[in-house]
Amino acid sequence: MKEKVNIVVMVDAVGALSDRTLHNGNLSLIDDSTAGSTHQGTPNLVTAVVPGQVVHWTPIHVDVQTPVEIQSIEFLSGAAVPAEPVQEPPSDWTADEAAPAAAAVAYPVTSYPVEAPSVDATASNGFENHDLLVWEGVVPYDMVPGVPYRYRLSLRLHEGANSVLYVDSPALLRV
Repeated sequence: MKEKVNIVVMVDAVGALSDRTLHNGNLSLIDDSTAGSTHQGTPNLVTAVVPGQVVHWTPIHVDVQTPVEIQSIEFLSGAAVPAEPVQEPPSDWTADEAAPAAAAVAYPVTSYPVEAPSVDATASNGFENHDLLVWEGVVPYDMVPGVPYRYRLSLRLHEGANSVLYVDSPALLRV
């Protein structure tokens, strides 16, 4: 098993700001887990992990004019989600997938931002590289196997009062 799992957070910022949602094809989550993740390429990604693995979340914007950064990653427990507009779970989810992990007694990953090292854009074969703010966490050993640990992924898209959007649909799943 790999020591690290990378989750790419690909955002169409213009579409998300226009639609006021990260759904409708505006957010695509993809990971490189070899343990059998599900819902690749959607906001509903369930990343298969093992205890002790490091998880990296890296935001990428598909629009060169609107920057995207991860504002926060908060794991949801059986407690109520704060009273903010909540996007409904997708209709193709089972009841088990849609419900927060009620058995969760602790947040499974402590996430924090890590500055990525500077990259020389001239060494990228013509592609521009950006300095990214990568979020990182370690999967704890007391995570219950088979229980999806949902998290709120909050993204800042540009600036302004309505620039932060979030989804509560992605999860980590201990295999």
